[in-house]
Amino acid sequence: MSALETQEAVQTLEVAREQLIAAPIEVVFETILEQMGPLNETPDGTPLPMRLEAWPGGRWFRDLGNNTGHLWGHVQAVKPPSLVEIYGPLFMSTPAISNVQYRLTAEGNSTRLKFCHRAVGWILPEHRDSSKIGSGWGSLLARVKARAEQKQKQETLA
Repeated sequence: MSALETQEAVQTLEVAREQLIAAPIEVVFETILEQMGPLNETPDGTPLPMRLEAWPGGRWFRDLGNNTGHLWGHVQAVKPPSLVEIYGPLFMSTPAISNVQYRLTAEGNSTRLKFCHRAVGWILPEHRDSSKIGSGWGSLLARVKARAEQKQKQETLA
């Protein structure tokens, strides 16, 4: 048997976003967990439900039933209502590791959300396209903002 040795450069990826959401920090935190979990979807609106075990060491995964699925990562830190941090391969089936952070800060009746996804390793060209990866995260963050603000509006009217 022969072994093939190749030299590959280690790549990095970073997607960072910041937005102000017109809803209290507790509502935004709850909405992030929903949108990362059972209400997750692709940018085109196709449901992509995930499970998020929101405790340190908990899993973030796609459960396809019958003991099948995809592990996206583990919870590195969770500090309600200000932080959710995940580490793992996420959508990459290569020797790569990601860190995803949602950091929340209350600003009056609104919440500032600072999001960052950083990855290092053997990152395929289609995953290095930050506009494509950024649009996926952008879609999730837009859903968080819209849903949290909708919840706050409904609560205000009640």
